[in-house]
Amino acid sequence: MHRYLDTPLRRIVALVALLNLGYFGIEFAVALKIGSVSLFADSVDFLEDASVNLLILLALAWSLRSRARVGMALAFILLAPAIATFWTAYQSFIDPVPPQPFLLTVTGLGALAVNLCCAYMLAAFRHASGSLTKAAFLSARNDAFANIAIIGAGIVTAYAWHSAWPDLIVGVGIAVMNIDAAREVWEASREEHRAAA
Repeated sequence: MHRYLDTPLRRIVALVALLNLGYFGIEFAVALKIGSVSLFADSVDFLEDASVNLLILLALAWSLRSRARVGMALAFILLAPAIATFWTAYQSFIDPVPPQPFLLTVTGLGALAVNLCCAYMLAAFRHASGSLTKAAFLSARNDAFANIAIIGAGIVTAYAWHSAWPDLIVGVGIAVMNIDAAREVWEASREEHRAAA
């Protein structure tokens, strides 16, 4: 990575970590209040994104081999929201109660705004430090897609299908996206590790 990219990248990664941590608290509180699987999944994802970006901030000054190892660890961290979501989805499947559609939609809109902002800031650096910044960019990008689905679930629940299923389906979809992102980061990390060796 070029030296002149180091300071701007560190500032962006730190800001992204703070934004993710802040919105985690908001979304997690709303998810518990209305019993939403998709918001729970997305809030855990915000916490995971904050952790990923903090790890990236620490690892930027490390060697290529060390960064590759951190990238492999991040691939496993990306799986954590998926596991938590599948468990929450299972509980919702047993006792399906539709979440409050207005709060679901508004909270999804807020999450979309945060994630689009993060993805935009990270886009310029997504190739700057290999798997590390790729992990951060993929997380923000995937989360923006997930937020659009959450907004859709809120609208469908309000106007077309007053059921727990739209929220449940979106929650499971978010889990699948996290698994795919983990796979991409793992593959990029393996390539870096081979290059370093």
